[in-house]
Amino acid sequence: MSNTKAIAIVGVGGQGTVLTSDILIEGLVDLGYDVKKTEQHGLSQRGGTVNCMVKYGDAVYAPLIAEGEADVVLAFEKIEAIRWLKLLKKGGTVIANSYEILPIPVKMGKAVYPHDAIEQISQQVEDVCELNATAEAEKLGTVRVASIILLGALVKKLGLESYDWQSLIRKNVPTKFLEANLKAYEVGLQSV
Repeated sequence: MSNTKAIAIVGVGGQGTVLTSDILIEGLVDLGYDVKKTEQHGLSQRGGTVNCMVKYGDAVYAPLIAEGEADVVLAFEKIEAIRWLKLLKKGGTVIANSYEILPIPVKMGKAVYPHDAIEQISQQVEDVCELNATAEAEKLGTVRVASIILLGALVKKLGLESYDWQSLIRKNVPTKFLEANLKAYEVGLQSV
């Protein structure tokens, strides 16, 4: 099981974490890997946490990622990167969108948002890739493609960019946003 890779894809409801994990899984299966996935949705309509755990390799027996087991934590929002950092193994990689979504307790003045989240993570993790996928997506005309920017960064970090991910993007995203998503994928590849 030493060749098994574990990826935690974490974010907030509506950010595209499930779509990203679905595209990733489809590609990994096409590449011949055994793949397992589990997903958990908080109060996603109200900005609750959403996480997808993906494992792939020659033989994978369970999708859950234990503390210290993830090769990559792909965070669609900074606070989610901190929340799920415990899953990352020593020598693992954090790819984090620098975008901030203020949780309800912060909006109500009952908590403080850790604006220095990436700095906190960088003190514990050597390989941190921070990108503002949301701002880059806005440049492409819609924030809805931020998830595909993050997918591109993940694919590059995993060394899987030779696969035709664009065909899966074409298959899985709405036609209305296809061109923006294809450009977003390229932005993600170039960001790491």
